[in-house]
Amino acid sequence: MAVCDAHLDVSKGDIVAVIGPNGAGKTTLFNLITGQLRPDRGRVLFKGEDITGLAPYRICERGICRSFQIVNVFPRLSVFENVQVAVLAHQKRALDLMKPARNQGKSETERILAGFGLLEHKDRKAGTLSHGDQKVLEMAIALGNEPDLLILDEPTAGMSPEETAHCLTLMKRLSAETGVTILFCEHDMELVFAVSTSIMVMQQGTTIIQDRPHVVRASREVQEAYLGECPNAA
Repeated sequence: MAVCDAHLDVSKGDIVAVIGPNGAGKTTLFNLITGQLRPDRGRVLFKGEDITGLAPYRICERGICRSFQIVNVFPRLSVFENVQVAVLAHQKRALDLMKPARNQGKSETERILAGFGLLEHKDRKAGTLSHGDQKVLEMAIALGNEPDLLILDEPTAGMSPEETAHCLTLMKRLSAETGVTILFCEHDMELVFAVSTSIMVMQQGTTIIQDRPHVVRASREVQEAYLGECPNAA
């Protein structure tokens, strides 16, 4: 679905959800923000700078990092090494051949892993983790870049109820403790309304509304377009 007449405002420290029926344009919107796609019209502004159409790595350098619907980790590297790569890349540090690779960025990497509850798994191959833990690791990798804006594309997809609850707790704590702004799309309406400070609703590539959760829940247009189809939204 193409995105047309979509408007999204995200303020520092917010947790903003983008919701809508399948095919509404949510992932396309994220692709436009992060440079995977270049818009024909319109602009993407971040911290007052026009980043429209920049290469994804340039956008990452400016403080926007993203996780994807499909788990995207290095399965043959250890959990520690997955996050270490992001930490060293953000610090623009190559591995120093005069130092043991394991010790480079060690404190920063272990601090991030501890915050995500993954420190005890640091020596395991990432590919041996459960699906839920791999999704959490992907968030940890993104945080290794010290982003100002963290974009999560369906962060709880494929998770068990227990893993989903853990992810909810992590998102709240990340925002509170690090000040990172979080933008995410999600089909679990219970999670959306529990964690979001603002919700933007899309339909056919267009923004229907963006407002506080209780306003969105009460919107008749939203109920007809989306929430009425989802029993969890009641």
